[in-house]
Amino acid sequence: MKDQWFFSRHRGALTLSALLVLAGCASKSPAPTGERGGQTTTAGAPIASKDLYTVKRGDTLYSIALDHGLDYRELVAWNNIDNPNRILVGQSLRVRAPGAAAATEAVVVRPISTGTSVEQRSLGTSAADLLKREPRAGKEPYSEQALARAQAQAVDPVPVTPVVARPEVKPEVSPAARVEAKPEARPDSRPDASGDASAGIEDVAWIWPANGKLIGTFSEGGNKGIDISGKAGDTVLAAGGGKVVYSGTGLRGYGKLVIVKHNNTYLTAYAHNQNVLVKEGQSVSKGQKIAEMGNTDADQVKLHFEIRRQGKPVDPLKHLPQR
Repeated sequence: MKDQWFFSRHRGALTLSALLVLAGCASKSPAPTGERGGQTTTAGAPIASKDLYTVKRGDTLYSIALDHGLDYRELVAWNNIDNPNRILVGQSLRVRAPGAAAATEAVVVRPISTGTSVEQRSLGTSAADLLKREPRAGKEPYSEQALARAQAQAVDPVPVTPVVARPEVKPEVSPAARVEAKPEARPDSRPDASGDASAGIEDVAWIWPANGKLIGTFSEGGNKGIDISGKAGDTVLAAGGGKVVYSGTGLRGYGKLVIVKHNNTYLTAYAHNQNVLVKEGQSVSKGQKIAEMGNTDADQVKLHFEIRRQGKPVDPLKHLPQR
C-alpha cells in the first residue's frame, strides 16, 4: 500500500523527468561552422604556411604579386578572387601554384644497401662437412719398389733461359710527312649581346632603361631600385625581353607603372611614367619603347627602375652594364 501511495503521489514528477531526458537527447546537433573576415572555411587538402600570405593593411593584389614575383592574374586564379581591387586585411592568399610544392618536394624512398652479402648454407650441412679435407697426402709402406717409384717420379728442374728484351725499332718519319699540330679552335665564350640569356637560362642580358643621369641608388630597406632623371616625354625602354604583366596605377607611390616579367626569376618595374605605351599580356623585346618618362606620384620627372629576383628587390647597378 505504501508503494502504491508513493507512486501515485510522485507519478507527475517522474513523468516530467523522463520527458526532460528524452528532449535533451533529441536536441544534440553539430555546432555551426563560424566565419571570420567574410571567409568561409572549406574542406580540402591542407596548404603549407609557406605557400600562403596574410594580407596586411595597405596591401593590394598588385603589390603582393610584385613582392612574390608573380602576375597578379595568377593570384586571382589560384584564390578564386572575383574583384582584384578588393581584398581583406587578414585574408590568406595562396602565393604558389597548387601542386607546385608536391612536385618540388617529392621524396624518393630507396632501400638501404648494406654493401655486404650474406652467405647462405643449407641447414642440413654439419660443421664436420665444412672442414677442409683436400689435398690429402698418400701414405705407402716402405719397400724397395716404393722407393724406386718415388725416385722415378722425381724430375730434374729444367733450366730457364732468360729472355733479353730488344729495343723496339720505330720507322723513321721523313720531315715532309710530319704534320704540324695546330691549336684547336675554341668557341667564343663571350655572351651574345643580342640575346636575353647570358650565363644561364634564367639570366638576362640587361640594358639601361633610360639615358638620363643617375640621381638615386639602391639601398637595403630603403630605395628598392634606382632613379634616373630626364625630361617629360623621354623614352623608357624595356631592359630585357619579356611579357607585360602589369600596366596601371594600382601600386601606391609608383604612379603610372609598367611591370615586365622576363622569366621565372626576374621582373622589372618602370614607375612614374607620363604615358604607358604597352598593355598587359603584350610581349616586348629588349630595347623596345614601353613608356614615356614623367612625374606621376613623384616630386620630379624621373624613372624609378627596379629589378626583382624571385620578387625580392636587388641592386640594378650590379646587373646593368657599366656606362
